[in-house]
Amino acid sequence: MNILIAMDSLKGSLSSIEANKAIEKGLLQANPNFMIETVPVADGGEGTVEALVQATHGQFVEAVVTGPLGKPVTAKYGILGGLETAVIEVAEACGLPILSREELNPKLTTTYGVGELILDALQKGCRDFIIGLGGSATNDAGVGMLQALGYQFFDQEGESIGFGGGELKRITRMDSSKIPDQVKEVTFRVACDVNNPLYGTNGAAYIYGPQKGATPEMVDELDEGLRHFANVIIEQTGIDLQSITGAGAAGGLGATFAGLLKGQLQSGVQLILDVTKLEERLSAVDLVITGEGKLDGQTSMGKAPAGIAQLAQKGNIPVIALAGDVTDGNPSLYDSGITAYFTIVSGPVSLDVAMAPDVTRENLRRTAEQIGRVWGVASK
Repeated sequence: MNILIAMDSLKGSLSSIEANKAIEKGLLQANPNFMIETVPVADGGEGTVEALVQATHGQFVEAVVTGPLGKPVTAKYGILGGLETAVIEVAEACGLPILSREELNPKLTTTYGVGELILDALQKGCRDFIIGLGGSATNDAGVGMLQALGYQFFDQEGESIGFGGGELKRITRMDSSKIPDQVKEVTFRVACDVNNPLYGTNGAAYIYGPQKGATPEMVDELDEGLRHFANVIIEQTGIDLQSITGAGAAGGLGATFAGLLKGQLQSGVQLILDVTKLEERLSAVDLVITGEGKLDGQTSMGKAPAGIAQLAQKGNIPVIALAGDVTDGNPSLYDSGITAYFTIVSGPVSLDVAMAPDVTRENLRRTAEQIGRVWGVASK
């Protein structure tokens, strides 16, 4: 009996790898003869580096880079098993968790450190990059990242602009003549699961600015800056950043990666499943176990368990999904290819208790053991 375990992280509780291990332990307690393979997965956000490094037997790298407010921060990224592909979560260099609530200010925060991570990986021989967007504290349209990569931005007086979303409205000219040749050779695959435009009422500033510390007045100013930046770019290069689906992701990083760095914006889940070669791994599998912290009607809309279930469905492989909380909705969880789903919480407890790592680990182990016992009987 071959079982593949591919859990997404249970955010705030266990990583994908930890969840997989707990389930594997429970299954083997039910039947030590089960043949089990575990594959860490993510959706392009938090946990993407860890999942892909582990899945490809790669390595972690640490680098000191410029943080969102200009202070040095230590950021971690991964180099995958082939030693040619780097995977970077932008939040490592410019993420919300780096700053206190009082420090949040998207007029000042910069993506410069993301560019420095790219340069560090370039120096180590990487030419292919997987970028996880999400969790950024910035709204600078990726201009800070571009500055680190060698792009220059000037105001009306010919002076270089500073850092942050508040500087975008000063830009009158971009100079890309000093970009290193190595940067021009790079390919980017970008995990992006939002479709927001760069500016406007559904753009980066209005939708995501407030959670990054922007006041209503600041949101208006940031949006004007994004609009101004897009106008400069289309006048100078002919590239229409506003027309790019997902341009508003991560404070406009989506626009810069897709428009100026020629990156490919992809579904985060699909990108991770492609890199981990999950479909190939399913060829000899009898059962798949997947899941995440919460399963609901939104699971079918680009979440990891749904992506895994859809691949398994091609081979008529049953899929069991586990979660701390389950609410079937519209569309139904069954529509995504999930055969059956279970909540791992055994009784009434507070959310804090339910999400405690040791409690979650034991709940996953116990539930997996029961699934293994039933599966063992049913498959005889």
